[in-house]
Amino acid sequence: MTQTRDHGGDLSAAIARFGGRPEGWIDLSTGINRVPYPLPRLGAADWRDLPGGAAQAGLIAAARGAYGTGWPVLPLAGAQAAIQLLPGLAAPGRARIVAPTYNEYAAALTGAGWQVAQVADPAALAGADLGVVVNPNNPDGRRTPPEALRALAGDVGLLVVDESFADADPGVSLLPGDCPGNVIVLRSFGKFYGLAGLRLGFALGARAHLDRMARQAGPWAVSGPALAVGAVALADTEWRAASVARLMIDGARIDALAAGAGWQAVGGCALFRLYDTPGATAARDRLARAHIWSRLFPYSDRWLRLGLPGTPDEWARLAAALG
Repeated sequence: MTQTRDHGGDLSAAIARFGGRPEGWIDLSTGINRVPYPLPRLGAADWRDLPGGAAQAGLIAAARGAYGTGWPVLPLAGAQAAIQLLPGLAAPGRARIVAPTYNEYAAALTGAGWQVAQVADPAALAGADLGVVVNPNNPDGRRTPPEALRALAGDVGLLVVDESFADADPGVSLLPGDCPGNVIVLRSFGKFYGLAGLRLGFALGARAHLDRMARQAGPWAVSGPALAVGAVALADTEWRAASVARLMIDGARIDALAAGAGWQAVGGCALFRLYDTPGATAARDRLARAHIWSRLFPYSDRWLRLGLPGTPDEWARLAAALG
């Protein structure tokens, strides 16, 4: 089966059609926090030396504290790096993915020889050799209660739960509980902390699975700067709490702007909102003429996803474009 691997981000297509320069665009096509964590000062050794075990241990400790977990943790170069490693954890078999969702899962598994089926409900993962659920889901924000996932794990060979958008919704996470032997949880650092270019994420699960992923990833899978920045940011509880509070307010704010344009909110989470529009392409182009980029989906001609603006100027430009 052929997988369409379209993504948000990369303004090249937008600029080619609608003009402008990258610095003049507001990229709301991703779910990346546009009020990023302030970069700490890094030492020369973070850039000069190969990443060391002490720095990795510090990052792991900070991640466990931020996620409230005692699970084993493997830092990787983004959640995407973990997705690329998942097909190698078992011999190819039957994989099921709760869809629509992030399309890299189907692409990675299909490319590695797995038989991939997309299902509409997490309960339909039962019987699969490998099951994937994104929680909260991208793009509709659907949430599956942790207790339902724990019950489901007994009926799936390996259950992968992607919590890339769970930082602002910790009640949905599996990580505070015990670690099942056949569950892997993925977390993204770059989305909530607004530093996607750092390329940092985590796989959490049974040690045997993580050891195999670590062997596939090879040495120095995470850069020295990423280890240092991640350790500081994940330990900053005040910034995290303030960001969650702001995002809750801003989600209601953007919904009100969209409603004024005649769009209906149909889902989302703290970092993005999904709208039903009279026509998604026309809605995207309306924003693009104001140099605001949004996200369409190949399986819907009405859905449009927007990340949340960051600065007052970005909010004013979005309001004007929608008005």
